[in-house]
Amino acid sequence: MEDLQRLYPIGIQTFSEIREGNYLYIDKTEYVYRLTHSYSKYLFLSRPRRFGKSLLTSTFHCYFEGRKDLFEGLVIETLETEWIKHPVLHFDMSTAKHVDKEQLNAELELKLMAYEEIYGRVEEEQYVNQRLEGLIKRAYKQTGKKVVVLIDEYDAPLLDVVHEEKNLPQLRNVMRNFYSPLKACDPYLRFVFLTGITKFSQLSVFSELNNITNVSMLPDYAAICGITAEELRTQMAPDVERLAIRLGITAEEMLDRLKENYDGYHFSWPSPDVFNPFSLLKAMALGEIGSYWFESGTPTYIIEMLRKYAVLPSEIGGEEASPSDFNVPLELATNYMPLLYQAGYLTIKGADLEFDAYMLDIPNKEVRVGLMKSLIPSYVKSDSHEVNSVVRNLARNIVRGDMDEALKLLQTFLSTVPYCDNTDYEGHYQQMLYVIFSLLGIYTDVEVRTLKGRVDMVLRTKTTLYLVELKLNQSAEAAMNQINLQQYSERFALCGLPVVKVAINFSAESRTIADWMISRETYA
Repeated sequence: MEDLQRLYPIGIQTFSEIREGNYLYIDKTEYVYRLTHSYSKYLFLSRPRRFGKSLLTSTFHCYFEGRKDLFEGLVIETLETEWIKHPVLHFDMSTAKHVDKEQLNAELELKLMAYEEIYGRVEEEQYVNQRLEGLIKRAYKQTGKKVVVLIDEYDAPLLDVVHEEKNLPQLRNVMRNFYSPLKACDPYLRFVFLTGITKFSQLSVFSELNNITNVSMLPDYAAICGITAEELRTQMAPDVERLAIRLGITAEEMLDRLKENYDGYHFSWPSPDVFNPFSLLKAMALGEIGSYWFESGTPTYIIEMLRKYAVLPSEIGGEEASPSDFNVPLELATNYMPLLYQAGYLTIKGADLEFDAYMLDIPNKEVRVGLMKSLIPSYVKSDSHEVNSVVRNLARNIVRGDMDEALKLLQTFLSTVPYCDNTDYEGHYQQMLYVIFSLLGIYTDVEVRTLKGRVDMVLRTKTTLYLVELKLNQSAEAAMNQINLQQYSERFALCGLPVVKVAINFSAESRTIADWMISRETYA
């Protein structure tokens, strides 16, 4: 084994620190060169949180400062010949979260002051937009070189209030005022690069700056952030092998497990498979598979928006849409898809480009399980430790093929937790089971069509396919009769797995399972 002391840049977003500290760096510098020599000097890139946007911005910063030594051995070293040093104004807006209008203005003033110490300030420049314009012009005049403006996480001040009708316009106006000089300063600018999680309309945030090129969905830049399957197999082959040895499996089995948990992102079509870099690197560093991206923060605005649009858990993903449905400014959104797509909870899984149709779905197991954990309080009011314990034991029973024991456990658990609202209709229990079974990492679908009707739920493990029919205040026998009468199992006769029919009857009074029946299908 080589590189036994490999250092992983967990949480490190500064390019110079990574290169000088000999941390693992996945070479993205070809993209840096291509973007800085493209037809547009105003660029915008949207990617989910912790996906490498800040590192990419820092890479641009070092490149435009002419720090050739940091790029030794990277692709860009063979492409760039001049290494011209430019003045760089780099604004990281992630420090302006959870702020009101006054706090946001104060934060912007602090950021400007840091550069005014270098390039000076004119007394007449009172407001942040005036001060930014003055900085750009003075930096150009003093250095004789055009200025680079980098704005990382431009939308950070806005995300937590995206669902608020009062605060969003106020903070948006502050940001629009700050960015307003960029177009007027065009003669003095070499390059302007903005990153964010979400897409706000140019008119609402960037005022007259209507010449920004959005590269977020361009196939040429699909892998600009994140780690591709090819990069994992080549640049990180020793890391995969080391983790496989630690977990007692083969390298190919390790790749499959990493793919299941962290892969599945596509930001255009066609696109290489892209892994979540934060989770992947943390798994390598800690030596185990975990839900690192979701555990690093579940944004409340995601849950708020799902409630606003009354989205059922089973409705998330598995839907065809056009870019005008999901790759649109949030102010123009009429459904939940734009926010979930831009924030990384949905991704592109396929496309029919002839008809401008894209299939959106949840990227991977980590995101699905994490999202369901965030939604479970709407169905089961219990502390997370108890829920996790029940989920683990449910998973053990179902994977072992003991559905009867799993339902006994679920019946006891549901009878001991506080009641939730709106439990007097069958759909509540369907969605509750969908959330719980999704937490197990088991393939789960609802309202699955057959020739004679719809199956309430379909579960698939590696060894068994379960057809689940639910009733409320009736009987398990009635549910089983419906499965048999409608001949639901015939559709799945050729699935290659044993089919088990599960009939469950809930009681609205006790808010738990009243009775159930289980029958294994046999085919002649």
